[in-house]
Amino acid sequence: MKQAFQKDDALLADIAQTRDAGGSKIWWLGQSGFLVVTPKATVLFDPYLSNSLTTKYAETDKPHVRVTEQVVDPAKLTGIDLITTSHNHTDHLDAETLIPLLDANPQAKLIGPRANRAFILERLGGDLSDRLIDINAGESLEIARVTIHGITAAHNTVDRDDAGNCKFIGFVAQIGHFTCYHSGDTLLHDGLAESLQDFTPDVAFLPINGNKPERRVAGNLNPCEAAELGREINAGMVIPHHFDMFEFNTADPAEFEEECHKVNQPYRSLANGEGIEIISP
Repeated sequence: MKQAFQKDDALLADIAQTRDAGGSKIWWLGQSGFLVVTPKATVLFDPYLSNSLTTKYAETDKPHVRVTEQVVDPAKLTGIDLITTSHNHTDHLDAETLIPLLDANPQAKLIGPRANRAFILERLGGDLSDRLIDINAGESLEIARVTIHGITAAHNTVDRDDAGNCKFIGFVAQIGHFTCYHSGDTLLHDGLAESLQDFTPDVAFLPINGNKPERRVAGNLNPCEAAELGREINAGMVIPHHFDMFEFNTADPAEFEEECHKVNQPYRSLANGEGIEIISP
């Protein structure tokens, strides 16, 4: 198993030091989880901080063998204003992650697709109805000094409920002058780039594990598509995700980096637990 870049007390100390200095920084927490700390707000995108899937599939023909060690106990991650869940798959909506996070952060709001509201409340249990904020693609909300925009995602298709609400979404978050786009899980689809071009995100968090039917799971952008989408939406930087978590569903970030060089797209690949400073909003 790969060792994290930093974890537990070292990671928590890094986060605390950034806050104490009034700085702004992004950490990759594994899979599709990113922590964004700024002086205005702290946003946690799609965290998966448990071994629930490894345990669930241990005795099946689709074992979820972990690649990299867990970076932090979710119960120890505090100071969070907003947590996202982009869709209902467990690595983006994990009760073993979200329940301790919400308990440790009573001020935090959870935001997810309106189409999935009932499912989210059922999975997490308890009385979270006042803390769960739902959003649909094309809508915008202001929560805890963060402006959030819902973006349509296709995993593998653009699925909607009977009311027309998207079941898979991404998020654009505007925190002061800093703008980031978290794709959730998505393939390229009509209108995706167009829906993002007006935002010109400083950072885009994009998956690179690709779409391989033999895995028997829904797919994502591959390294080439992630690099090209970043270029098309004028992202200041692309940070890849959705790799180095499970052996059967990963990718080599070196391929993504090579594709970024081809299209002149700035990028930064992180290790689990690694952070990168961002321009203070």
